Amino acid sequence: MKKGLSIVINVILFAIIVLLAWQVVKSIQAPIKFSNEQKAREAKVIERLLDIRNAEVLYKNANNKYTDNFDTLIKFCQTAEIPLVKMVSKQNLEDSTYFTVYDTIGYVKVMDSLKAGRDGFNINEIKWVPFSEPQQQFELEAGAKTSNLIEIPVFEARAPYEMYLSTPGGGIKEKEWKQRVDNVKEEKVSASRDSHTGEVDTDSPFYRYPGLKVGSMKEASTEGNWDKL
Repeated sequence: MKKGLSIVINVILFAIIVLLAWQVVKSIQAPIKFSNEQKAREAKVIERLLDIRNAEVLYKNANNKYTDNFDTLIKFCQTAEIPLVKMVSKQNLEDSTYFTVYDTIGYVKVMDSLKAGRDGFNINEIKWVPFSEPQQQFELEAGAKTSNLIEIPVFEARAPYEMYLSTPGGGIKEKEWKQRVDNVKEEKVSASRDSHTGEVDTDSPFYRYPGLKVGSMKEASTEGNWDKL
């Protein structure tokens, strides 16, 4: 074999090796990049869901129910005040025993409670899902669940993967990004698929919501599903 041809073959083989090595590196890095991007986005979504929960709890304390209307919730936060209560121990003069009373010593604006020292907090933004393109609102429900003949207020705010993972990030191509979103979604719902129809049973005890949510329409809970992961 001529020396020149041998050099050409070696160069081609080296290029193939480099290309294959690069493909291996990419296959390892892609899931890491996706996971990092997902976690970064979910941190922002969780922060906003917590704001919604805090606002809903204050609304319920004032109105004995939750609301499924963001405009109503935002207006409440902008205008309402909540009592500032102090626990005081007092003595019964008749028998010298002590008892506890709660005295209202003032009022604080709901907005001040929600801000909690955060600069740039905008109550009008709590209804929007971060990273959603086009911009979309959180899905918000409210109602009541009957337990032992007692109606208990419940609410649920949620954002499916399709909202905040709709556009690629981390330098991942669109096709691969979509496939990875489909994969994480399937991981959540696969155990609740009907073995015959293949349909997802949202009432199954194995069902996990494919996205992030806080509260529940099925039970009196204000937990976020990220607490259960």
